[in-house]
Amino acid sequence: MDWRTELEPRLRALADEKLADFSSGLNPNCKPMLGVRLPELRKLAKEIAKTDYKDFLEKCPEDYFEYETLKAYVLGYAKDDIETILSYADRFVPTIKDWSVNDSFCQNFSVARKYPERVFNWLMGYAKKEEEFSQRVVAVLLMSHFLVPEYIDRVLAVMDTLQYDGYYTRMGVAWCVATAYAKFPKETAKYLEKNKLQDWTYNKAIQKMCESYRVSDEDKAYWKARKRK
Repeated sequence: MDWRTELEPRLRALADEKLADFSSGLNPNCKPMLGVRLPELRKLAKEIAKTDYKDFLEKCPEDYFEYETLKAYVLGYAKDDIETILSYADRFVPTIKDWSVNDSFCQNFSVARKYPERVFNWLMGYAKKEEEFSQRVVAVLLMSHFLVPEYIDRVLAVMDTLQYDGYYTRMGVAWCVATAYAKFPKETAKYLEKNKLQDWTYNKAIQKMCESYRVSDEDKAYWKARKRK
């Protein structure tokens, strides 16, 4: 199928130039934007996932942010065996260059809930890569699907290993740690007392914890006093 001919008129019909200008300002690393809202892209991705999703992933154009986001969503909606899905994810992850595509992929990758141990082990390969978005994928996907009693200690241990000194890696780790604290304060507090996070990441995690309505005022005061200088 000629996916550009199939999709571009539909995307342009949904495009909002003002949204494109605003969103691209928040995401300086992204490809050119048409300005299609994410809920519309999710609807379209669900349609594509019901057709020949492999053909789409292999032949989809790459010149707009919206195409990259569609691929991220289709990987989450596609129905197939876990090894096939992961093989296509392995092709996709190295192409990620901006935080929005990264997080759309991670948050929508619901196969992680069905095959948690397989996906967790798969992610550990990316944890070892000295690449900004490979490590952000680990942080955000673990945050999105693995902050559960069975995995919380393992997730926190992984955060110590994500040491790539890139802004989007560090922000992803801080976000994961802060979210973990909101859900599992006892376990995360124990981790924070002996963590190996970079100072900037540690302080950013505390900042995010203090911005959360799910963290008590008492806990916020405690951790504010323990920020690193």
